[in-house]
Amino acid sequence: MTKTTKHMKNLIIIILLLLGTTTFAQNKNAKASMDVDGVCGMCKARIEKACLNTKGVKFATWSVETHELKLIFDERKTNTEIIKKQILGAGHDVKDEKATDEAYAQVHACCKYRDEAVKDDHEPKEDK
Repeated sequence: MTKTTKHMKNLIIIILLLLGTTTFAQNKNAKASMDVDGVCGMCKARIEKACLNTKGVKFATWSVETHELKLIFDERKTNTEIIKKQILGAGHDVKDEKATDEAYAQVHACCKYRDEAVKDDHEPKEDK
């Protein structure tokens, strides 16, 4: 085997190993979405912060309009149950689970999404 052939063979092996590693690394990320109660931009910031402070969460965005939380996380480090616990701990209800009264009491007065008057205050006003 010539020196050039040996280098070419080694280069091909290295490239194949790198491609395999890249493909494997992409599979560790999971996507999920869930409904989370809230009413305003402060709720958005609190919900997203609770998620992003969870080890393994790479992306979190919550929609004030739809109440949908979209996530990307490393499933080797966390899962949706752990993320839900963080959200509940921040005082926000998730579908089928309510935050404790103590956690809910910690949210700002304008964020009391269980209060109908507060929810009404956050509804878009129609122009007359």
